[in-house]
Amino acid sequence: MDSMQSQPDVPMLVTSATTKSERRITPSWSIAQLKTRLEPITGIPASAQRLTIQGAPVEAVDEESVQLAAYPLQAYAEIYVHDTRPAAARVDFSDVSAVPKYVMPENEYESRSDSVLAWKKSQKLGRFDPDAPSLEQQKILELEQEIKDKDLRVSRRCRLLPSSTPRHGEIRYVGLISQLPGPGPWVGVALDEPTGKNDGSVKGSRYFTCNANCGVFVRPERVEAGDFGIISIDDDLEEI
Repeated sequence: MDSMQSQPDVPMLVTSATTKSERRITPSWSIAQLKTRLEPITGIPASAQRLTIQGAPVEAVDEESVQLAAYPLQAYAEIYVHDTRPAAARVDFSDVSAVPKYVMPENEYESRSDSVLAWKKSQKLGRFDPDAPSLEQQKILELEQEIKDKDLRVSRRCRLLPSSTPRHGEIRYVGLISQLPGPGPWVGVALDEPTGKNDGSVKGSRYFTCNANCGVFVRPERVEAGDFGIISIDDDLEEI
């Protein structure tokens, strides 16, 4: 018995379904003592623990008297703590969805001097930059850049996106339309087939001329310019 008590502590890995940590295990502890120490680590009651070391069971008829020195305690071997309780009786400590969370009021956050917001203000970054464009100006610049990148010009052939149902036509207008909501330029397209919404006019103001229901005005992101041929209704007919 004395030889068992004189053995040094052994560093081992204590693992359960929700925890993993390195612990020093004293060989002179009884199995019952170990379980008592593992309860606050794993959250599993001692009475519901079933222990294994590297897969081998650690159990005895009298767990109060049997010491851990009777088992192969190897450095950094795994002690796995199995939870024998029914699933409904277990508490999932990793689930924090029900834990109350503190949310700082917005006015309190804005008044702090040690926040990221305060640093941005002092450095005049983002929306605090007096020379930065407004959100509306940024949107206009993005639309104008997209028109340039896509080379969307009057008289170019194009198709509308998404293209699951092909709609081809010709660009007839690129620019502002005061009658439509939102800032920045629009693209007016005369479609090959009457699947549009107008004849090139919006609320009495004409921007181009085309057949009835062949005109449409869309944002640049919905237009792709290229060598797109004219689509005819006859192209969709199957041979008989």
